[in-house]
Amino acid sequence: MPRHKGDHDARRREVSGAVMRVLAAHGFGGLTLRAVAAEMGATTGLLTHYFPSKRDLVAYALEVLDEQRTSRPRPSPDAGEGLAGVRAMLADILPTTAQSVASNRVWVSSWDAALGDPELAAGHAARYRRSRERLQRHVEVAQQRGEVAQGDPGEVAAGLQSFVLGLIVQVLLEGEAFPPERQLRLLDDHLASLRP
Repeated sequence: MPRHKGDHDARRREVSGAVMRVLAAHGFGGLTLRAVAAEMGATTGLLTHYFPSKRDLVAYALEVLDEQRTSRPRPSPDAGEGLAGVRAMLADILPTTAQSVASNRVWVSSWDAALGDPELAAGHAARYRRSRERLQRHVEVAQQRGEVAQGDPGEVAAGLQSFVLGLIVQVLLEGEAFPPERQLRLLDDHLASLRP
């Protein structure tokens, strides 16, 4: 009996769930065809039908992560523009909940795979560039309102992104020292330093 597209889509969703569980538990270093197959209770042969190599599996995992990140609820539009929008956008990225810790752990562990693969690296670079562009728009509004000192808004956005990525790494390595309230306080202190 021929398989239907629905069967294929259902299997890919099942694989997606297993990929996310393996990534959350073991990071990209532990993402192997064997680990995902074991998580699914399936054979590696079944998995290689969908993903012929680990690289294909990693690329798919990054797609799933990107879809999850873009489809999850974002800060309310009422969060505002300008400096309030900057804060809302950056606070949304920080690992302040169990879910966001797991998500950030997966993203940070994916950097290693991306550093060794130009195509994966290009995908990451594009994602971070889009994030900086969104930040830059908020910075421009904040500068027009006098909330942020004048200067190159692209450089300010790059600095903000670098600050938050560095904070994320510290949280992931030493979570007890960076509880959510401290993360937000550090963010607010950093944003205050941008005022004119």
